[in-house]
Amino acid sequence: MENIARPPVPAVMIGDPAAALLRDVFGLPELFAGLPRITSRIVSWGEQAPASDIPHSAVVLSEQDLLRELPAPEAALPDSKPDFTVITGGPPPAGVASERFGSRSAMAVRVGLRGPRHIDSCCIESLPGGWLFLIPAPTGLTWLIAIGEPLGTLLPASQVIAPRIDVQEIVKGEFSTCPRIAQPLCGPDWLLCGSAALAFDPICGDGTAQAVREAILAAAVIRGIAAGGDSAALLAHYQTRLLAGMQKHLALCHPYYETGGSGAWWQAEAASLTEGFRWCAAKLRNAPEPRYLLRGFDLTERDPLTIN
Repeated sequence: MENIARPPVPAVMIGDPAAALLRDVFGLPELFAGLPRITSRIVSWGEQAPASDIPHSAVVLSEQDLLRELPAPEAALPDSKPDFTVITGGPPPAGVASERFGSRSAMAVRVGLRGPRHIDSCCIESLPGGWLFLIPAPTGLTWLIAIGEPLGTLLPASQVIAPRIDVQEIVKGEFSTCPRIAQPLCGPDWLLCGSAALAFDPICGDGTAQAVREAILAAAVIRGIAAGGDSAALLAHYQTRLLAGMQKHLALCHPYYETGGSGAWWQAEAASLTEGFRWCAAKLRNAPEPRYLLRGFDLTERDPLTIN
């Protein structure tokens, strides 16, 4: 496995479905037990929309703490030359391009909360030129993510999040938050997984679960190849399933950008999602019929009679 260093994610909010998936995959029923919880989501979405308090259930921790919670990966054998490489970060192989659906970027800012009553509520607020996402935790790991226009433009227009916080430190410069996917996703003796393969818009909060699902599928593909399966068909299945996952993600994101505001920024980002959905659809039209089913952690061939 090739994992080239990248800057750590400031904070990860893991909802109950993603947490359950991680517990199941790693066989750790007590994973995340005892961590402080987010119990509500304050949402103000759309022009002059009032804030709504919606029940939510998640934990927040840093990426470093998340990795410490999970079992350490097995070390590679010394002086071994791999037959197959899984690339999870860093520059892709030669000939791989990145398709991006939008141009939105974000800035991560460390903030202080003005009231202890806010520590169990995350906040999402749309503004004329973008949106803000506040991720609190009682341990002091409290972050504001500003997506779209610069923070200095967004925060003065905020009526929900700005009164709750004091900005302490801008931690990193701008970074991309638009969905993207690499093409191709695999070759004869390699495949891309995790952030090297694709990235989701944080608006849907499914990035962690998606990375786990990708890893399960990648491992199943490699086991299938090692067992003498049809390498080309297995890799084509991986490519198709990730394309379908991106198409679904773009469809889920679109209503948020269509309703977040009526200005030029919102219109442009919504249009980019529509274009991305059509791009995925065109790719999938040329993809082979699904030949495999994922059962547990292994791929099994479908009965040809069941393929539509």
